Amino acid sequence: MNVSPRGAAAAAPPAPVASPLPTTSRRLLASGLLLAGVGAIAASGKAVIVKLAYRHGADATTLLALRMLVALPFFVAMGAWASRRAPALSRGDLGRVALLGFSGYYLSSYLDFLGLQYISATLERLILYLSPTLVVLIALVVLRQRPTRLQVLALLVSYLGVLLAFGHDIQLDGRRTLLGSALVFASALSYAVYLFGSGQAVVRIGAVRLTAYASTVACVLCIGQYLLLQPLAALGRQPAPVYWLSLLNGTVCTVLPVLAIMLGVKRIGSSLAAQVSMLGPVSTIVLSVWLLDEPMGPWQGAGTVLVLLGVLLVGSGVARKR
Repeated sequence: MNVSPRGAAAAAPPAPVASPLPTTSRRLLASGLLLAGVGAIAASGKAVIVKLAYRHGADATTLLALRMLVALPFFVAMGAWASRRAPALSRGDLGRVALLGFSGYYLSSYLDFLGLQYISATLERLILYLSPTLVVLIALVVLRQRPTRLQVLALLVSYLGVLLAFGHDIQLDGRRTLLGSALVFASALSYAVYLFGSGQAVVRIGAVRLTAYASTVACVLCIGQYLLLQPLAALGRQPAPVYWLSLLNGTVCTVLPVLAIMLGVKRIGSSLAAQVSMLGPVSTIVLSVWLLDEPMGPWQGAGTVLVLLGVLLVGSGVARKR
C-alpha cells in the first residue's frame, strides 16, 4: 500500500518540543552567579578605596560620613520601593531595625575604617571573613547550640588562616598590626551580631526592606557622628580625590553590592551565593597589590586559602542543615 508523503507526515508522531525550562534555568544560574560575583568584587574594593583616601589626609569619620552621604538617597529609595505594599512595622520591629542598623552597618563600618589605618587591605578582608564563624560561636554562647564537627573544623581552619596572615603582617609593624587587627576583628564581631539577630527580622520585615532600613539608620548615625565631632565646613575642604573616591565608595562599593548580592541570592540561593562571595578576598589581594603596592608573601597566600576553605565549610554545614 502506497502512502503519500503527506499521509506519512500525518501518521508520524509529532516531534518532541524542547522545553524552555533548562535554558531559562541556565540563564538564571548564569545571571545569579554574575550578580553575586560582581557584588563580592565590588564590596571588596571598599578597603582599597579607603586606603587610597587615607593617603590624601582624610580621617575615618570624614570618609565614613562622605560614603554614607552618597549612599543615603539610594537606601531611602530602596526602602520606599520595598515598603510600598508592605504592612507598617510595629514598635518592636522598628527597635530591632535600629539596633541592627547600629550593629551591622554603623558600628561595624566605623571600626573597620579605623582598623584600615593600621593594617593592610588583605588582612582586613580576611579578618572580616570570619563573620560566619563568629555567628557559630554566638549561637553557642547565646543559644547553647553546639557546633557540628564540620563547623568546628571550619573554625580551626579559618582562624589558622588569619593567624598565618597576621603573623606575616606583624613582622612588618607589630603594634599597628595588633591594634588594626583588633579593631577589624571587633568590626567582624559587630557584623556577626547583626547576622545572628537578623534571622527572625528578615522573616517579618523582608530582606530588601530590612537592609534598606538598617542601612538608612547607619547612614544617619555616621553623618550625625561627623557633625558631633567635626565642623560641617570641614567636610567641604577635603582634597578633590577624597570626594571622587567617596563617590565611588558610596555607589560601587556600598549600594551596588547590596543590590547585586540580593538579586543573585534570589536567583541561585544563599549557599551558592556565599561560595561565589569568596571572590572578595582574592580580588582584594589583586587590587591591593596593584593599586596600593602592598607586599604579598607566601604566608598571606596560605592564610587566604585557609580562610576561604573555612568559610566554604561553614556554608556547607548550613546547607546540610537546611
